[in-house]
Amino acid sequence: MGMNKNTILGWATLLMIVMGFLLIGLGAFRYRDISGWGFAATGVGFLAIAWVFSSLKGRV
Repeated sequence: MGMNKNTILGWATLLMIVMGFLLIGLGAFRYRDISGWGFAATGVGFLAIAWVFSSLKGRV
């Protein structure tokens, strides 16, 4: 199976989205104290990086 740059960016985007939602879920449901804010903020950062990967997909 040949993977080009766009396929790799697509897989990276999917993994970053899953990890971002997982971290936001941990921050919202598992850690309800101050550490939950850190998990949620990191999850939002993962989603922002996934957005960048998605926008780069056709240009690289």
